[in-house]
Amino acid sequence: MAKTEKRSITDLRALTEDQLSDEIGKLKKEQFNLRFQRATGQLENTARVRVVRREIARLKTVMSQKLKSAQGAA
Repeated sequence: MAKTEKRSITDLRALTEDQLSDEIGKLKKEQFNLRFQRATGQLENTARVRVVRREIARLKTVMSQKLKSAQGAA
């Protein structure tokens, strides 16, 4: 269920905006499930909450950088 590998920033920058949005959506769903598991006492890997939150932030940062560079080029 949970991904344990961390993607490099260069791999994330190679993704399109649609792919970034899809990844953010998947991670937000996982984040919701982790919050639900924590509330019900079923969460085994508590560190995963932090990893998912940071991965979402990383993806959002890359996406905003892409949008700013596209606006600057236009």
